[in-house]
Amino acid sequence: ISQINEFLVDEFELEEDDLQPNATWKEIGIDSLDFVDIVVVVENVFGVVIKGEDMQGVKKLHEFYDFIETRLNK
Repeated sequence: ISQINEFLVDEFELEEDDLQPNATWKEIGIDSLDFVDIVVVVENVFGVVIKGEDMQGVKKLHEFYDFIETRLNK
């Protein structure tokens, strides 16, 4: 989680305080193009493959964290 948050703060100039688990992508200022960038970085950093359809239900940060954690534990 901290690595993802660090990336979001560094690359998208977000405030760490805004990265609350129940926040939606829209609430923190991430649009669909930004989200694609996030997925690419997560794939590179964590070595997981993420398909677009895998992410359709991921609307909040905690869902994204859970998704990444689940992928890493496979």
